Amino acid sequence: MVAVVLGGYGIYRALYLPAMLVGPTDPLLLVGFLLQAVLGILAGVTVWRGTRAAPLLVVLLGVAIAATVLIEAFVLGIVPYLYALLVAVVAIVATLIVAAYVKRL
Repeated sequence: MVAVVLGGYGIYRALYLPAMLVGPTDPLLLVGFLLQAVLGILAGVTVWRGTRAAPLLVVLLGVAIAATVLIEAFVLGIVPYLYALLVAVVAIVATLIVAAYVKRL
């Protein structure tokens, strides 16, 4: 189930990329969403296969999510900063919980 959610999240973020490539966009934002898409799909595949790299990829995905939302708030000013802090903290906490769960599998 965790693998499906992680892979689905990666695909969901990958759907943002074509629209970002067509119009003018900030390169930091593009890289952030690209990292989320790639790491989400890779994390889903590694959790599904049960490899040892799965917890590391889950943590990297959480860091990419937190970094992207912080860049959106503090660098680009797209989202409110309190919302960005909330999303970043929730992402890191959820990441650590999921990584601990995946490590036990």
